[in-house]
Parts: sequence; structure tokens; C-alpha cells
Amino acid sequence: MTSSKQALAHSASSADAAPGEQPGAAGRAHGRGTPPPPGPGSWRSKLYRWDMKASPYAFISPFFIVFGAFSLVPLLYTAWYSLHNVQLADLDGQSWAGLKNYENLLSSDFFWNSLWVTFAIGVISTVPQLLMAIGLAHLLNYKLRGSTVWRVVMLTPYATSVAAATLVFVLLYSWDGGMINWMLGFVGIDPVNWTESDWGSKFAVSTIVIWRWTGYNALIYLAAMQAIPADLYESAAMDGANRWQQFIHVTIPQLRPTILFTVVVSTIGATQLFGEPLLFGGVSGSKGGSGHQFQTLGLYMYDQGWIIGNLGKASAIAWSMFLILLIVAAVNLLISRRLRKSQ
Repeated sequence: MTSSKQALAHSASSADAAPGEQPGAAGRAHGRGTPPPPGPGSWRSKLYRWDMKASPYAFISPFFIVFGAFSLVPLLYTAWYSLHNVQLADLDGQSWAGLKNYENLLSSDFFWNSLWVTFAIGVISTVPQLLMAIGLAHLLNYKLRGSTVWRVVMLTPYATSVAAATLVFVLLYSWDGGMINWMLGFVGIDPVNWTESDWGSKFAVSTIVIWRWTGYNALIYLAAMQAIPADLYESAAMDGANRWQQFIHVTIPQLRPTILFTVVVSTIGATQLFGEPLLFGGVSGSKGGSGHQFQTLGLYMYDQGWIIGNLGKASAIAWSMFLILLIVAAVNLLISRRLRKSQ
């Protein structure tokens, strides 16, 4: 009888235990181990649910705090200034002007000149820059000796200070003793006064931009080229296409989204161009030369705000640049949608 009772008790404890658990383990777990999970209405479960909902917002909140403090608030404050007559010497003496600053801006020849200069330098610097970047990326896409070293070398101009790079180019384009004029003399071309020349100054500023950003864009294209499936090149090779034909009919179509991205980024950079022409012009840098021949929108805004002291008009220029960038972004969105539909 005793043995049969012990057997029944042992089978009962085995039935109470979870499947795959040793007999008596459930009792030991509740008696000496971890406590059972909290119920749905306990404070621990409420804390867990609150943590799951609030943690993602806490992780991304630093970005929104910094963005609001250093981007959104200054943007809105600039919009408020653009609707007032504000002088740098008397910030408290502002008066309502409405759209008068924008009307004066649209009737100003200096604004349209700076807009044209920004467009011209943007085209002169962007087109050769991206073409050379695609060519360099295509060369680096093949197995070359020391490819890592070449990639670092191409990225070095991007990491160089704008001031240091511009001052070197100022020496190269110097009227008296500059290396560029010295090289032009060998082919029988008279020296060019690059800072006073109309198109010469635009070309000189553009070369600084090309030198700084070609390697950066080349690495972007290289990353996109390495993501192209090798099967496409193998199929083209089997069809008899050489490397040039593969580049035209395989690489370029696959790079369309990346090319569009670099064009938009380069356009934004050209619209905000400031440091290179300012340092290239020297004493008359803020004016873009004696005849405003290389005065970009950024220089025009700086001249109006900090040299003349008309912060209201400078704010209107800043918001005009912002609207131009919005138009560029809208065009980018339309083109990207069409590319997706065509693919």
C-alpha cells in the first residue's frame, strides 16, 4: 500500500510539471527560483509597455532637439526678419515691411546678377566634376594595385580645409608669378587677370570646387558600381560587348538614381557656394570682385547682411535660396518617379 501511494504521488507530481521538465521542478521554481511573470494589470507590465512605446522617441529625440534649436528656429526667425526692416546696428528698432524686401530684391540688378553667377559657376563646376568622377570610379572598379591607396588619395581634397585649398589656388591663379599664367606663356597665350576677368574668375572658382568634390563623388559612384550584379556584365560580354559598350549600356543605366542624387547634391552645394569665392576675391571678396563678376547668392546675402547691415534684405535673400532648393527638390522628385516607372 505504501509503495502504491508513493507511486501515485510521484505520477501526480510528474503530471503537474510542465512537459520536458523534471518532476518537482515547477514547485522548486515557484518556491526558490524566479517569481512567476507579472499579470497584465501589474505595475511591472505597465512599466514594460510604457518603455516599449516611449524608448524609440527617447532615442531619436536628440536629433529633433538639435534640429529645432539650430535649424528650425533660425529658419523661422529668418522668415520673420525678411518681413521687417531690420538693421544690424539697431536690432530693436525693426519695423514691419511686409513683402517689400522681396519686391526690392526682384527689382535689384545685383540679385539677378548673383543668381546668374551662381547658375554659371554651378554648371561649369558640376558637369566636368561628375563626368570625371564617373570616369575615375570606372577605373577603380577594376582590380588595380593599391586601389585602397587611390581611394584615400581621392578623398583627401574633400577633407582639406576650404581656406587652405582656396589660398593655394589663389597663388596658382596669381596675375604676377602664378603657375597658370606661367604655363599659358609656354603656348603663346598672354597672362590672364583671373580675379578681374568675367569668365576667367568663374572658371577659377569652379576649378576649386571641382578639385574638392570630384573624389568624393567618385567614391559614391564606385560604391554604386560595385552593387551592380556581375551577371549583367557577363551577359553583355557573351553578346560580344566590349568594356566601353558595357560601360555605356550596363553601367550608366544602372547608375541613373545615383547620378540624379549627385546632381541634386551638387546643385545644392552650388547654390550655397560661399567660402571659395569669398577667399578668392581677397579684399573685394564679399562683392565678388570689382564688377561683381563672381558674386554668388551666398556672397550677396553676406554683403547685404554683414557688410551693409540690412538684415531684412539678407533674410529675404536667404529665403529665396531656400525656395530655389525646394524647386530643385521637387524636380528631383518628379524625375526619380519617372525613372522608377520606366524601370
